[in-house]
Amino acid sequence: MTEKIARRPDRIKFEGRTLYLTEDTSLIRRQLEAGENLSYDPALPLMDNISTDEITPGWVCFYYDETLGEYVYVGMREQAVKKDEVKRGGFAVVVSGLSKGCGSSRETAPFAEKAAGIELVIAKTIEKIYGQNAQNIGLLTSTDFGLIERISRGEEIPLEEFTKGLDGISKAIVEYGGLFNYNKARLAGRVSPPPVETRKRPMTIVEKIIARHAFVKAGEIGVEAVKPGDALFAIADVRFSHEYVTPMAESLFKQALGPQARVTMPESVYAFRDHLTFLGRVMPEEKRKMGLLDRAEGLAVTQAAFTEKQGIRLYGGTVERGSEAICHNAVVEDLALPGQLVIGTDSHTCMAGVLGCFAFGVGSTDMANAWYTRDIRVRVPETVRFVLKGEKRDDVAAKDVMLYILATDYMKEGKGIGQVLEFAGEGIKDWPMDERATLTNMAVEAGGFTGIIEPDETVLDYLEKMRKLDREEVRKGFLKSDADAEYAASFEINLPEIRPMVALPGDPRNGIKISELTEEVRIDAAYGGSCTGGKMADMDMYAEVLKHAIEQGKRVAPGVHLYLQFGSQKIKEYARERGYIEIFQRAGAELIDPSCGACINAGPGASQTPDTVTVSAQNRNFPGRSGPGKLYLASPYVVAASAIAGRIVEPHEFLRETEEELVSA
Repeated sequence: MTEKIARRPDRIKFEGRTLYLTEDTSLIRRQLEAGENLSYDPALPLMDNISTDEITPGWVCFYYDETLGEYVYVGMREQAVKKDEVKRGGFAVVVSGLSKGCGSSRETAPFAEKAAGIELVIAKTIEKIYGQNAQNIGLLTSTDFGLIERISRGEEIPLEEFTKGLDGISKAIVEYGGLFNYNKARLAGRVSPPPVETRKRPMTIVEKIIARHAFVKAGEIGVEAVKPGDALFAIADVRFSHEYVTPMAESLFKQALGPQARVTMPESVYAFRDHLTFLGRVMPEEKRKMGLLDRAEGLAVTQAAFTEKQGIRLYGGTVERGSEAICHNAVVEDLALPGQLVIGTDSHTCMAGVLGCFAFGVGSTDMANAWYTRDIRVRVPETVRFVLKGEKRDDVAAKDVMLYILATDYMKEGKGIGQVLEFAGEGIKDWPMDERATLTNMAVEAGGFTGIIEPDETVLDYLEKMRKLDREEVRKGFLKSDADAEYAASFEINLPEIRPMVALPGDPRNGIKISELTEEVRIDAAYGGSCTGGKMADMDMYAEVLKHAIEQGKRVAPGVHLYLQFGSQKIKEYARERGYIEIFQRAGAELIDPSCGACINAGPGASQTPDTVTVSAQNRNFPGRSGPGKLYLASPYVVAASAIAGRIVEPHEFLRETEEELVSA
C-alpha cells in the first residue's frame, strides 16, 4: 500500500491573535500581560533586527523538542517577553520589521515559534537561513503586510499567497508542509525539482561551483551553467555540525529514516564539541537549578554516541583542555578545499569561503537530510562584489573594513540579505589568509548567503604549509569569476580612507569611526577570541599592541579584564612558539583554551550584569548574545589597546599616549 503523503490545504484560515513585536516594548507587554489586541497601523514602529539569539537564547537551545515553545522570545531586548506568555496568548501570527531572524542558523528559533502556536511570520524582510529553516519545518512566512487586514477579517488566505516569488523547490516544500514531507514525495517520485535549463553564460565563482555540484540524477552531477533564481539540489563535499545542533538533527534523522538509519559517506562528515565546552564556568546558579548544565553536557554525550555509531570524525574537547578547535577554524585549517561546496549547522560556515569554496550555514532539518542524501537545496543567489583598492593603514585591520561595509546603506537596508559577498581587488592581494577570513566570516552579519574570495598563490602557500598538500593538485579546484559575470551591485572600497571602527551595541551594522564616538566609553572587559578574533593573525595583533605596552611599563588597566582565547590548539601552539603567551601573561591577560565561549554566552568573557561594558573582537553583538551587558565590536588592535587604556581608543591614539607619558615621566 502506498504511503499517503499529506499536502497543505489550498486555503488557510488563521484563527488566533496577531502579536505585534513593536519598537516600544511596553506595547508588547500590553498584548501579552493585559491581553490587548492591537490593530495594524502602518505608522507603528515595528522592531527591527530580531535575532535568533532573542527568539531562542543560547541556553534555550539545550532543548530541542516542543519545550522550546515555552521559551520563545525570552531573550528579547528589555525582557519584553516572559516564559510561556506567547504560548498561552493564543497567537497565530507574529509581525515585526526588518531583518527578522538575523544571526545564528539555529533552527530552534522558528521551531520555538511554531511550538508556541505561531503559524505565520510576517516581517518587512526575512533573513535567508531563518526563512529557509521556517520553510523546512512548515512555518509560513511572508513580507506582504496586506495580509494582516485580510487575516483580521477572518478571510481564508490562498496558499499561493505564501509561495509566490519562491523557486520551484521552495514552493513545493511549502506546499508539502516541510522538507521531510517534500523529500518523502521526492523519493516516491511524486515530485521532482525543476530541471536546470540555463545555457552557457558568464558566471561568478559561486555560480560555477554550484553548476559543478548540481545533482541531475543518480550518477550524473553537474550542469552547463546556472543563473540567479535557479533552484536545484547540490552535492556537498563537506558536511559538519556541532554539539548544539547534532542531537536535534539526529532526532530528525531517526524520525524520518528509522533508528538504524546510516549516514551516507561518513568520511566527509564531521562533528565538533566547540560551543559549550566551558559553559560550566559561567552558567548562573538559577540556570543550574533548572538542570540546564546537565542538559547542555548531555548534548555532547549524545553527539559522541552518534558519531561513534556512524563512524564520523569528532573534534572533541574537555573542560580541562578546551576544544580541539572551533569548527570554522578547523574547516579552514584541515578540511575544505578550493572549489568545494561546504555546509555546516552554523551561520559562520561562510568563513571557509576564504579558500575559494562555496560554504554556508544550514539548519538541523537540512543537515539531517544531507546526512542521508549528501545534497542540499540551493536557490542560486545573486552576488554583490566589493573591490578593495589601495593599502589600509597599519592600525586598520580586516575587522574595520568589514564593519565599514556592514554600516553602508546597502547593508543596513537589508539589500545584502541572501546575496553572496565576493571580495576582490589588489587591496587584499597581500593580506594573510586570516585577515581575508574575517571578511568571509562576517558576510553573514550582512544577512548574506556567504562570502568568498577567489583562490590565489596565498591560498596555495597556506594549504601547502598547513596540510602539506600538493600545490598543483589543489590548483585543480581553482575557479574564478568571469570578467563579464553579472552582479547585483558592485562597490569600490578605498582602503586608505578607512579608520579604526567600532560597532555600537545591538547590531554589527551599527559601525562608526572610533573618532566619531560622542563620549568616552569606559570598559570593564575586553575579549579577543571566537572564530573571528582568535586566529593566528589576530594573535599577532594582540601581541604587537601588548608588547608595546609592556615596553612602556603598562599593563591591563585597573578594573579591566582582558580575555584572550585561541580558536584552535594549532593557534595556541602558534602563539606559544612565537613567545606571545609570555607577552599576554605579562600584560595581565587571562588566557582561555579553544572554544566558542563568550561569543555565545558560554564561557569566560561573557558579561554577567547589564551595566558591564565590553569591547570584543567577535563577530556579532545582538542583544543578550554574550550576556546582558553592552557589547561593542572592534578589531584585535582596538581590543588590546582599549584594554590597556581602560576605554575604547584608536590604536594610534593609545600608542601616542603611552609614548607621551613615557617622555613626561
